[in-house]
Amino acid sequence: MALRFIGIDPDTGQQGSPTIWVDEENAELVLQGRKPDEKPAAECAAFEVPGHTPGIPTQEAVIRIPARMVPMLREACECDTRSLLLSG
Repeated sequence: MALRFIGIDPDTGQQGSPTIWVDEENAELVLQGRKPDEKPAAECAAFEVPGHTPGIPTQEAVIRIPARMVPMLREACECDTRSLLLSG
């Protein structure tokens, strides 16, 4: 896996900082974030989308990313888009 580091939340100090990478090999975003407390996690798990079973599969997770990291997410999406365009 070839991860490209995009950014880390500059406001979280030395430990546990939300982080964004791009997996260039698989054209995916890789995110590290804080676990939500029970209320938002339960709300996400209960959310119904037509054609999908409610709940959070064991191989998936709900995480929190600070809104101040949106520019980093945009950058990561642009990296991902370029990778897809170049490989296609």
